[in-house]
Amino acid sequence: MTVILGIDPGSRKTGFGVIRVERNQAQYVSSGTIRLPVKEALGARLRVLFESVSEIIATYQPTVASIESVFMAKSADSALKLGHARGAAMVACVTNDLEVHEYAARQIKQSVVGTGAANKQQVQHMVTALLGLSAEPAEDAADGLAAALCHCHTQGLAGVLAASRFRAGRLR
Repeated sequence: MTVILGIDPGSRKTGFGVIRVERNQAQYVSSGTIRLPVKEALGARLRVLFESVSEIIATYQPTVASIESVFMAKSADSALKLGHARGAAMVACVTNDLEVHEYAARQIKQSVVGTGAANKQQVQHMVTALLGLSAEPAEDAADGLAAALCHCHTQGLAGVLAASRFRAGRLR
C-alpha cells in the first residue's frame, strides 16, 4: 500500500490531499487547506506551514510526497514567496523521511484533466470523479489531491488512473 501526500503550496493558502493506493486503485483519505496568518511576517507564516505539514504527516503517515513546482506567477516577488512556501513544505516532508517528487502545474493538470491548460473548476470536477467523492473539495484541496493523483499516475501505481471509475468513456 502506498499513501501519497499531495501539496499545492502557497504563501497564504496551501492545499493538501492524501490518497491511498491499494490494488491498483486510488482511494481518498483526506484533504484540506492550510490557511496561513497573512498579517504575520513571512517567517512566521512559513513556520505555521512547516508545523501544519508535519502534523498532517504524523496523522496520515504518507509514504511519499508530491508537490507542485515553482512557476512564474504574477511577479518575481510572488514566485519567490511561493518558493519559500514550497521550501517549508518540502523540509517538513524530508525531516519526516518522506521522498518528495516535484511536478509542474501543467503536468499535474494534464495528468488529472487531460489538458495542461485546465482551470481550477475542471481540476475540482475530475478529482471528484476520479476519487468518487460525494462533493467537490475546495480549490486548494483539489489541487493537493491532483498533485497526489499525478504522482500516482506518473509512477504507474494505479495503472491507468481512471480505470477504476471509467468504463468505455463514461463515468460509472
